[in-house]
Amino acid sequence: MSNNTRTQRHESPKKKTVKNKKKRSTGSIILKITLGLVFVGCLLFLSGVALFWSYAKDAPKLEDAKLESPNSSKFFAANGDLFQEVGAEKRETIEATEIPRLLEDAIISVEDRRFYEHVGVDPIRIVGSVISNVSTGGMQGGSTLTQQLIKLSFFSTDASDQTLERKAQEAWMAVQLEKEKSKQEILTYYINKVYMSNGLYGMQTASKAFYGLSLEELNLPQTALIAGLPNAPSYFDPYANPENAKSRRDIVLFSMRENGKITDAEYEEAIATPIDEGLKPLSTTNDSWKYYDNYLTEVINEVEEKTGKDVFTDGLEIYTNLDIDAQKHLYEVTNSDTYVQYPDDEMQVAATLIDAKTGKVTAQIGGRNIEEGTRLGDNLAVNTKRDVGSTVKPITVYAPAFEYLDVSTGKTIVDEPYKYVGTNTPVQNWDNKYWGTMTLRTALIESRNVPAVKLFNEVGADKIEDFLSRLGIQYAKIQQANAISSNTVDQDGTKYGMSSLKLAAAYAALSNGGTYNEPQYVNKIVFADGSEEVEAFKTPGIKAMEETTAYMVTDILKGVIESGTGYNATIQGLYQAGKTGTSNYTEEELEALNAASTVFPDSTFVGYTVNYSLAVWTGYRDQKTPITNEYSGVASDVYREVMQHVSASVVNEDWVMPKGLTRIGRELYLEGQYVAPPVAPPVESKPAESSSESSESSSSSTTSSSESTTPSSSSSETTPPAVSTQPPAVEPTPTPSTEEVPPTVPETPVSPETPATP
Repeated sequence: MSNNTRTQRHESPKKKTVKNKKKRSTGSIILKITLGLVFVGCLLFLSGVALFWSYAKDAPKLEDAKLESPNSSKFFAANGDLFQEVGAEKRETIEATEIPRLLEDAIISVEDRRFYEHVGVDPIRIVGSVISNVSTGGMQGGSTLTQQLIKLSFFSTDASDQTLERKAQEAWMAVQLEKEKSKQEILTYYINKVYMSNGLYGMQTASKAFYGLSLEELNLPQTALIAGLPNAPSYFDPYANPENAKSRRDIVLFSMRENGKITDAEYEEAIATPIDEGLKPLSTTNDSWKYYDNYLTEVINEVEEKTGKDVFTDGLEIYTNLDIDAQKHLYEVTNSDTYVQYPDDEMQVAATLIDAKTGKVTAQIGGRNIEEGTRLGDNLAVNTKRDVGSTVKPITVYAPAFEYLDVSTGKTIVDEPYKYVGTNTPVQNWDNKYWGTMTLRTALIESRNVPAVKLFNEVGADKIEDFLSRLGIQYAKIQQANAISSNTVDQDGTKYGMSSLKLAAAYAALSNGGTYNEPQYVNKIVFADGSEEVEAFKTPGIKAMEETTAYMVTDILKGVIESGTGYNATIQGLYQAGKTGTSNYTEEELEALNAASTVFPDSTFVGYTVNYSLAVWTGYRDQKTPITNEYSGVASDVYREVMQHVSASVVNEDWVMPKGLTRIGRELYLEGQYVAPPVAPPVESKPAESSSESSESSSSSTTSSSESTTPSSSSSETTPPAVSTQPPAVEPTPTPSTEEVPPTVPETPVSPETPATP
């Protein structure tokens, strides 16, 4: 018994030693891992601190001047003159002691609930935003009000500039600002600084502009609207986007309720208030803005599209291609009766003037008699919803025919009864008559519809679509009827169809020998730090067509003004070319209007010289309001007055016929293409006669020579766009006699001297 006890006494310590060793071994591993993680964490922390400091040390210095004033953007014309400034308007500011408690509660509730607790950055808010973004896939920010003020005052607000370096600098500067300024001072800077839409800076400015009241006089829903705007001023603009504005206002109200600043009853009453309650029409004291509003709209869009910069907050110097003199003259022509007689104040004009050699947009107007004080209003000059009629013919069918088929201007085609391929819909001319065999030159000068539609089929939709794409013009699905009309069901914004901007740019390619330049409003921008952006605004031209093609079309279009449907655009002594275009109503629309067929919704004129291309559209915002035949020439009136003005200061040059073309009589042929007509052998009983005119005589159902105009069987066209039995887009020539008044006259008849037939 004692032996066992001794044995146990000797064995027991050994077992305990083994167990203790195992415990120490496991504990040692855990300790080492913990120490390792702590060490790695310390390294990461120190690395993060080092990285943060490397970024923060280069942060800009805090300056009261930048905290107080908006970062205005300046707009310079082509000649370098400053013509407009955004952000420099008179601002209404308030002092820290004047901040209404209701506004303070609204801003802090929606923007920075722990504003009075943090030191410039809010770790809790940052972690919360990260968790929220990961769980919801959203983009909730973690910036405090102080950081937002720093960003507005010293950095770009563009999303692409929100780098780790910028975030580190914002955070560092926010902490430093909190050391130098009180919370009330920071909040006051923010209230006076923020952009509030419609060119207004500061909440007091917006309050007086929107409601005619100071901030302290606003009720709860009005205060919530003001407090919520800086988040996305244009998107939440109560004038332009009332639904978005209400959504944002209600979010502010919800945040106030959740933060215990308003009761449930106050919340319910406030969200039930209409968003426009108390809103007053905006007015402006900047009288010069009216001249440039449409142009500036496109400048701002181009800057944002090509650089992502915000003109209203980033303090840019923007160098545009604007010709101030041309712009002001265009404005005066369209907004007075000094130059053009308009039927009423409601008729609209959309016009774009482009430098034909470079594609630079030098002037643009997108409407007339626009309400005073309008900022960045609707620009009809880029609108593709309206039909520009027969102005499409030169670029949609005639230029592609010369480009792909190698035909001459003397090619003959028959104007005869014809239906859109695959349909029973007839193609009609303005006079419901058919003129028989004629040359392409005559067909385009007299703007006959049937030859254009036939030619479309001969060239082929695919080739035409490709050709137009090189001129910046697209259709979701091009139709045979697009030979005489720009109608398209699908616009996709302004992607599909035509506008005065697109027309002017396309016709500029005809002027300069076939090079298409994308329309360009901006030349360069200079940032607040002095750096420049030039490359984004370079628009290298592309070869859209052969020089011979451009010249052949131009040679014909000179005749449109000299003796055809565009005679009203004549400017004595000026070398120019151009084309008229009108749209029409369907029979059903005419019946609903209880109007004669001599009314139409749109009238367009496009013309060009060696120096400029100018496209002018006229019509009414309500498409059902018709243009009468008496005022069908308003578009060419506007063109004439503007083109004459801008051409007075440049050299008047004619186009030079390029190599590769031969002129036989009045017609143009590619070199080697012309084949002399056969001469009849001499007959003893009478003298020999020349058959040089034989190309003009053909059967009424076919065209002469090897240049057949039989529609291509490969066309995929089955149904054209809505086309009435009235002429879809036509131009009249002078009425042959008083007994033959046409049922639809979309163009002002030209001079009586012009022959009524080719």
